[in-house]
Amino acid sequence: MPLAFPPVCATIVTLRALNFTTQNPMQPFKPRETLSEQVAQHLENMIAFEQLKSGERVHEANMARQLDVSHGSVREALLVLEKRHLVRNIPRKGAFVTKLDENFVRSLYEAMIVFLTHTSRKLVRQWQPRDMERLEALYDQMNEYYRNGQLMAFLDTGIEYTQASLAYADNYFITAAINDLWPSAKRCAFVALRQGNQVLVDNLEHMRESLDRLHERDEEGLIRTVENYAQQQCEQVIACLEQRQQSADEA
Repeated sequence: MPLAFPPVCATIVTLRALNFTTQNPMQPFKPRETLSEQVAQHLENMIAFEQLKSGERVHEANMARQLDVSHGSVREALLVLEKRHLVRNIPRKGAFVTKLDENFVRSLYEAMIVFLTHTSRKLVRQWQPRDMERLEALYDQMNEYYRNGQLMAFLDTGIEYTQASLAYADNYFITAAINDLWPSAKRCAFVALRQGNQVLVDNLEHMRESLDRLHERDEEGLIRTVENYAQQQCEQVIACLEQRQQSADEA
């Protein structure tokens, strides 16, 4: 399956430096009703944009008051985010944003490689013409968003692309695992973009290569492409974390 870890930015400042459209990247929280999934999605975005930082405690009462929702909705949302590996709920201490460190990043990408190479083999053997038309159309959209500097649209389409690539996964557990790991992959991809917009170019190049291998039904070539890109982005994320730590030590 073509790997499409969505490369996104760690801070709004970095987005502006890269000349991407950043109007309202974090939309105001406007719940139609106090559903835990809505709260979970909002907190997920706060973590991705580092408004809630690595290792930071998420105060249930403060968050409920800030979002004008019930304590129960926040509590349920935190359980959802724990399942997605974004927070840890520690008994008698509270919920904390999962620490983003080298071990976490390597473990994440290793797991994603295992699952995505499995689904890639099924896709390359079973795809139908309509599947390739859909993937090619999404790839073209991502190119257009890149040229227009529409980063968030690029990200959303990257997620849609990967979901479309799971068409033949035919395995509930693998699909569920990928969906639960995806928010952490998105979080890491924000960090990767600190390297600059070359990360976006790399993403598109690897997607193009993946599509070419799919057209050829080149199973081993597709697996190499998936593995190489995942490993490359893993190292980019770790390099950014190391630079951040070095800057903090020097401050």
